[in-house]
Amino acid sequence: MTDGEHVWPIRVYYEDTDAGGVVYYANYLKFAERARTELLRATGLDHTGMAKEFGVQIVVRNCNVEYIAPARLDDVLEVRSRITNMGGASFSIRQEVHRPMSGDKGGVLLARADIRLACIDGEFRPARLPEPLKRALSHTKAIEE
Repeated sequence: MTDGEHVWPIRVYYEDTDAGGVVYYANYLKFAERARTELLRATGLDHTGMAKEFGVQIVVRNCNVEYIAPARLDDVLEVRSRITNMGGASFSIRQEVHRPMSGDKGGVLLARADIRLACIDGEFRPARLPEPLKRALSHTKAIEE
């Protein structure tokens, strides 16, 4: 976590690309999922631990992705994640996939995903977010729109 933003590196492998050597659009969702999982681990509350300790899971309720520029085979990317909204049983996150440029903090923005996540219990009903998770995630700054 740096300045309220979680950054997770991803390399593009052959299996991530289409016939043209460009990252297949659905794989950006996989990249975002991996980064969210690592964000949770960074809080000390991974998926398995939350299920065991609190009896809850975090699931995607809504996802909106904007594709801006292509990533290609062997690119090294960063998935940058920030919490944008926190509720009692859900939260929202903005995740951006960037191709970093040497010497440039921003790099090239490739895709932007706004994702709403919900907390559910073992019966797939809405459940309150565990307080330790809410506290850990509240340390991230909302994105300036």
